Amino acid sequence: MENTIFSILPPIIAIVMVLLTRRVLLSLGVGIISAALILTSFAPVGTLQELFTSFQIIFWDGGFNAYNVFILLFLLLLGIITAFVSLSGGSHAFADWASKRVKSRRGAKVLTVALGILIFIDDYFNALAVGQVARPITDRYKVSRAKLAYFIDSTAAPVCVVSPVSSWGAAIIGIIATILAGQTFVEYSALEAFLWMAPMNFYVIAALAIVFFVAYRDVDFGEMKKHEVNAIENGQLYDPEKSIPGEMKEEFPSHSHGRVLDLLLPILVLVAGTIAAMLWTGYQNAGQQLDIWLIFENTDVPLSLLVGGLLGTITSIVLYLLQMNKNETANAGWIGKGIWAGIKSMMGAVLILIFAWSLTYLIGALETGTYLAGIVNDGNIPVSVLPVLLFLLAGVMAFSTGTSWGSFGILLPIAGTIMIEAAPELLLASLSAVLAGAVFGDHCSPISDTTILSSTGAGSNHMDHVATQLPYALTAAAIASVGYLVIGLTGSLLWSLLAVVIILAILFVVWSQRTTILERARNAQ
Repeated sequence: MENTIFSILPPIIAIVMVLLTRRVLLSLGVGIISAALILTSFAPVGTLQELFTSFQIIFWDGGFNAYNVFILLFLLLLGIITAFVSLSGGSHAFADWASKRVKSRRGAKVLTVALGILIFIDDYFNALAVGQVARPITDRYKVSRAKLAYFIDSTAAPVCVVSPVSSWGAAIIGIIATILAGQTFVEYSALEAFLWMAPMNFYVIAALAIVFFVAYRDVDFGEMKKHEVNAIENGQLYDPEKSIPGEMKEEFPSHSHGRVLDLLLPILVLVAGTIAAMLWTGYQNAGQQLDIWLIFENTDVPLSLLVGGLLGTITSIVLYLLQMNKNETANAGWIGKGIWAGIKSMMGAVLILIFAWSLTYLIGALETGTYLAGIVNDGNIPVSVLPVLLFLLAGVMAFSTGTSWGSFGILLPIAGTIMIEAAPELLLASLSAVLAGAVFGDHCSPISDTTILSSTGAGSNHMDHVATQLPYALTAAAIASVGYLVIGLTGSLLWSLLAVVIILAILFVVWSQRTTILERARNAQ
């Protein structure tokens, strides 16, 4: 049943179940079992073998699977850092320090979005690092954890996908290079093509514009509005009845010896260590060539995260140990408790990620992405609508499979082959549409690893994050669709950008008026 319509059933089952029940592990588990059953034509022994393989391959894929294991270890290390920052009083001290400089709720939100854009090296790293720095500030100003997760998720992948100096950019440039190889009509390099594609990524433009506007003005819809009202009026940043990945369950002793340095130094060491390790591993893997693009193309992101995480963890523990002479609550017994509390706080995220990877493997074995990609090969489709169709198809694929990388990895070569033959002038627009759609689908998918890590970094319930981000992602996608339709019909980047900007301007005016009316109504009460 590979590469058939049946291959899309497991992700659909998992996604529908998770939206209806909001029980992520249960839904992923049902999706995994259904995928294994379909893959083996419902053979009991074969199904058990596929289930075993789907989990085994996460840790051992013909050898030690360092990529996945290092990501999981990094998550646990981040939990330990968070625990010791809390033990040291760093989170409280940073919140006090920031409240004297960030004077408003708006300032806390805009600062979070700015941090999300500035940390563009890797989306995993962005999601977790920004959450650690911004959470004490947004908590102080009663910004809901769901909105914090939205800010993190809507700046991480969108910035990485258009930044050449990032793990995403390096991988994409490598794929583009293979597409352009041997094409005599092409007058630009893979890097130049990537840079030209950035202003054609209309989803990124719309998503970043919307997230900035939402941070500056309180524009809340549906579930997000409920979370924000609860945060502002009741001080309830999240639903305490739900499991919150990354949230400390341990009651640490309170004291007044915390310093801003106790939070900032571990994070700075983590950032510096990760970037240094990325440059070093890239330099080594690139044959010790001093070429920044080659270095980022060959960098080992998981290993770099692990190195940065270890350095950050050691720093946070040392800072706690240095308090023992003056902090009456500090003692050696809390070191073991802090490590265990940090590990426990991340176990929910780790399990969700493992289940999501297992489902992704089985979906790959079912060739779900290949089946969806084959839809675009219909020769009867007009060339002018191919960019918007590729955008939507990439969105559906990323939503169904939970992986933007897997989606653009399959679709970019297909889109390149089609457009080189049918309409070379729309090649870059179509490739950009694939990247945009992959990020869009990733934003909407409850089984996406980046969505999981964004909710983890924010300390938000995973399904709360999915439900609250969806309206904003769909709005950005609708605007992007218009942009790709215009560029397909006119071939003009200027006209398509103008269409996107005009729609955004109209939307912001309408939202501003709506917000002003609501503010007046609240003031009149």
